[in-house]
Amino acid sequence: MPKHIFVTGGVASSLGKGLTASSLGRLLKMRGLRITMQKLDPYINVDPGTMNPFEHGEVFVTDDGGETDLDLGHYERFIDENLTRSSNATTGSIYQAVLAAERRGDYLGKTVQVIPHITDEIKRRIRRLATEDVDVVITEVGGTVGDIEILPFLEAIRQFRNEVGRDNVCYIHVTLVPFIGPSGEQKTKPTQHSVSELRGRGITPDVIVCRSEEPLSQNLKRKISNMCDVEERAVINAADARNIYELPLILHEEGLDTHVCRTLQLNTDIDLSSWETLVGQVEAAVRPVRIGLIGKYVELQDAYLSVVESLKHAGFHHGAKIEIDWIQAEDVEGLLASGRLEHLDGMVIPGGFGPRGIEGKIAAAAHARENKIPCLGLCLGMQVMTIEFARHVLGLADANSSEFDPASKNPVIDLMVDQRDVTNKGGTMRLGAYYAVLQPGTKVAEAYGDNVVSERHRHRYEFNYNFRSRFESAGFICSGTSPDKRLVEFIEVTDHPFWVGTQAHPEFKSRPDRPHPLFRELIGASLTYREARSKTTSAVGE
Repeated sequence: MPKHIFVTGGVASSLGKGLTASSLGRLLKMRGLRITMQKLDPYINVDPGTMNPFEHGEVFVTDDGGETDLDLGHYERFIDENLTRSSNATTGSIYQAVLAAERRGDYLGKTVQVIPHITDEIKRRIRRLATEDVDVVITEVGGTVGDIEILPFLEAIRQFRNEVGRDNVCYIHVTLVPFIGPSGEQKTKPTQHSVSELRGRGITPDVIVCRSEEPLSQNLKRKISNMCDVEERAVINAADARNIYELPLILHEEGLDTHVCRTLQLNTDIDLSSWETLVGQVEAAVRPVRIGLIGKYVELQDAYLSVVESLKHAGFHHGAKIEIDWIQAEDVEGLLASGRLEHLDGMVIPGGFGPRGIEGKIAAAAHARENKIPCLGLCLGMQVMTIEFARHVLGLADANSSEFDPASKNPVIDLMVDQRDVTNKGGTMRLGAYYAVLQPGTKVAEAYGDNVVSERHRHRYEFNYNFRSRFESAGFICSGTSPDKRLVEFIEVTDHPFWVGTQAHPEFKSRPDRPHPLFRELIGASLTYREARSKTTSAVGE
């Protein structure tokens, strides 16, 4: 029977429950255990797919097309396992399932209630991951203890321990130990109140992970142990780290995985060497390279979380320290006039929906193409690169996407014919993993080192195949297409060191010790561009 670990949080949101859970997952995997992970979200949306990025950050897409919470990105990057839509459950999806069952008559006319019907559905979602090829299921409960919407989840995981046995469940509670400046002290009272609230719901944590700016003294750990009724060795301090990939080593040093294995009666040894090598690479990445991220949601950086981490992964590979310049797409045209974009070594134009900022993204793509600045376009980014080339190279001044200008006479980006009659826009989305066949000898094929690849998608509009011959005759290469050749998946230009776009979201598949090929090549080209520019500047100065 698989073991179960439940991670809850208290005091404040954004303490790092997801990173704590992910780090523990990596530590257990380095002990030879087979790990899977799950996020239970208390919001009523069925999934994050329709949520504004300013509300919830990026939507992370799984291979099977699940639109999920961004924490699944952390899970995949740390444990290096591809998760599925089953790894994210929301209050909305749970109630939807229960109400559908009630309409079918599955409850035989009984009164449908939070207990047992909602809690039973939550437990069913947890059990669904407990397959024969998994040793440990780690489940993070979103929100904070004390939130009204979290109560059914806490009741479900409380019941779960009684059903599967006490030795098969470990509860971890992540809380805050703030530093109060005027008194110069770290305070444990928020942790005490949070644990008291959790115990009031029938759950006594086996481990308390204390987030703090600075390390906790042994006296404070002892105080938390006494006041919260946990072993002193089970009070784990997660002080602020230099980078998130150092966290597994910090938590191991604190004894987190050791105590969890003791609680679950798992007798395993650990080999940290691979992760220590990675952290060494992170620390050694010092060559500066400045990448402009031309986005619509830059005010909330979590909207581009996987893009940022993918850039960092590529930086680790090249020994480069990535400096991201967050550029609001709506401001690009003014920034071009001021020379603000002249200092960039490379660009990423990420995905998004809607017309806001599109002209700025097009202007950025033009600046990168004309000045030979390495540029990677992701999803919408590829589409604006296509529009830019059509306008400024092919001379199609009104070229556009039918998403932004339905009346355009040159819709170089358009819906597929078989999508136009679908009234439910969600029904027209390409979601999840799709294969692409790459054209040999192209930059994209050389980057991947293969001619057939699979990438995850989340979009509605496509390259208009009717224009392909005009594009390719001008040096714009459709370097990857769907196996049936109907859909263009990758584009590039012949007279540029790296001006590449993909209809996919490759950022979802990058790993810290295995950067995605497109991001790896972008950073390599950006370093080359920076060095060449530096030599030119030096020569002019002499």
